[in-house]
Amino acid sequence: MDREEMHHRQIDLRFYRRGDGLYEVVGRLVDTKRQPFRRQLAQADTPPGTPIHDIAVHLVVDDALLVHEAFASMDTTPFTVCRGATGTLAPLVGLSMRKGWNRQVRELLGGSASCTHIMELLGPMATTAYQGLAPKRLAQINLPGSEAQRQAKVDSCYAYAAEREVVGQLWPHLHRSATAPD
Repeated sequence: MDREEMHHRQIDLRFYRRGDGLYEVVGRLVDTKRQPFRRQLAQADTPPGTPIHDIAVHLVVDDALLVHEAFASMDTTPFTVCRGATGTLAPLVGLSMRKGWNRQVRELLGGSASCTHIMELLGPMATTAYQGLAPKRLAQINLPGSEAQRQAKVDSCYAYAAEREVVGQLWPHLHRSATAPD
């Protein structure tokens, strides 16, 4: 089947350990088109391959995924006024990137309160930060006194379902037999 690429969205997510003991998660979104594109209010076409959006969001977090700093940059936007959204992230400072993160982000930054594309980055940025801290978290989960962490991990995703082999091998005492279908 023939097909022609019309739009390319690149999302790049990175996690860094900083020298001050904190961590920084950076999300970047770049939109391009393969054909000339006339944006609303533009006087000329945007040439193929030229970014329509080039937006980066930075969140500085600690080991507990508590947000200490939140800022954005917008190198390319469809409208000049869009760049005002870089100043909308202050409400994220003090929030934890844990359960309820996406709901809180929508409540604080949804609609015209911020930029749709910034909002799109914030969800995967939380999972990137979580994955960035995975080695530290996994080193602690099997230590004596970490039973609550082990119990919280069980049934948190498909692989860690109590009836699956991952739990059976890691924590036999938390494993349960699969229920046969009726």
